[in-house]
This record gives sequence, C-alpha cells and structure tokens, in this order.
Amino acid sequence: GQQPEAGAIGLMFSARCLHPPGGAAALLAVLTHTTHFSAALFPFLTNSLLLVLAGVAYNTLTGRRYPHVQVVRPPAADARFSQADIDAVLTRYNQVLDISRDDLESLIRETELESYKRRLGTLTCADIMSSVPISVEFGTPLQEAWTLMHERHIKALPVTDRTRRVVGIVTQADFFRQLDLQHHDGIAGKLRDLIRATRTVMSNKPEVVGQIMTRQVRVASADRPVVDLVPLFSEGGHHHIPIIDGEKRLTGMITQSDFVRALYRAVGPA
Repeated sequence: GQQPEAGAIGLMFSARCLHPPGGAAALLAVLTHTTHFSAALFPFLTNSLLLVLAGVAYNTLTGRRYPHVQVVRPPAADARFSQADIDAVLTRYNQVLDISRDDLESLIRETELESYKRRLGTLTCADIMSSVPISVEFGTPLQEAWTLMHERHIKALPVTDRTRRVVGIVTQADFFRQLDLQHHDGIAGKLRDLIRATRTVMSNKPEVVGQIMTRQVRVASADRPVVDLVPLFSEGGHHHIPIIDGEKRLTGMITQSDFVRALYRAVGPA
C-alpha cells in the first residue's frame, strides 16, 4: 500500500520539485482505499486545476510572473557575487528550497542593499571630511594659490570671503582653462606666465584667484548623510565638495578619494 505515495515523493525529490500536497494526495488515495480511476479526475485533477487558476489570478493581480520562468540576468559590473556562486552554494546545501534561484538572488541583493543603507546611514559628512581645509580668498594671487596646491598635492581649493563663507572653488582645471591648449608645446612656460604677478598697474591677464575660480560650487552641510553625496560624485561630475557648518562657514572638504575610502570601510570586508 505505500508504494504510490513513496514513488510520488521519491520522484518529486529526484526532480527537486517537492510539493507536500502532491505527496499527501497519493497518501490520501491509499488511506481511503481509492482505486477507481474517476478519483484521478475528481477531486485530484479538479483541485489541481483550481489551485493553478488561483495561482494565476493571484500572481496576475500582484504583478508577478506565473508560471514562474527562470530568468538569467547578465552579471552586474559591481556585483559582489554571481549566479555561479549561488549555484555552488545550493549544490553544497543539497536541499529543496521552495523558491526560484532568481528570486533567491533578488532577496540576497536587496538584503545587501539594506545592509549598505544601514551602515552608511549613520555616516555624516563630518565623519569623513578633511577638517580645517586649506582655502584661499578672492584676492589671493594666482602664484600663491598654485604653489599651495603643488606643495600640498591637492587639486582644488575652496575660495572664501573674510567670514569663511564659500564663494567659489578653484581647481587645476581652472588654471589650464586660461591657457591655449590647442598647441601643447610650451605649456609649462604658459603656466609660469599666467601665475607670474604683473608688476604694472594694468594687466591683460588674470592676477587673482577670483578672476579664474568657478563661482557655481556645490556645498554640503556637515550633518548631511554621506549617502546623499552618491549622485553628486557618481553622476554630477563633482570631485571636491566643500563642507559648511550651521552658519554656512567652511569647515571641511570631501574629495572623491575620501568618499570611496569611506564606502570601502563601511561596506567592504572586515
């Protein structure tokens, strides 16, 4: 008497599609001594069709695919694991899971994202910024600003007024923008001529930082979450973001290197 249900359950195990009601149906037929072929049509086939129809209706209403077709997604460039990794773990696990592989992959990725948000959500700009950054003022001579950048190995300087409020930013690109780069010969000489102070009253070239700085500068408050800076660095094209305090005075600077270092410490391997 136990051969039908044992065979059904064994077949489901071998096909890795274990369905408890299916095994129960075979067991029910044995326990109730059902031998007539009509029982296969009713209640078993009828109930199975009703269950499938209910599944189709529910999944359609909730926006899910049904029947669930396995989807093979191309690996993301920043993925920390691949489908091959999941397959390897499932092979070692060697258990039947009532979930598809792509759903399992989605759950893992969403869990990973939630972990990132939890760990990064506590970080603020004040936690990763370079405190008391080097800055210049509107009237700082070009030679002084360039020398400062060269000696400190930095590529940008916030420009502040006398109250330490940010009025712009000057970068190495701002210096080179003043040069004729169509002809690459003599760039070093052109740069020296640019930053050399003119000793006369009148000058036909920029003399101070305020004349070449970028006036449209994006700033962030010290208590702003670091995660808010992701679109600024990844999509906005920013490389340096001055950080201001509650009175809008310069209090720090965050570079792309600072940001990447903070991300690695927060979400990288321990």
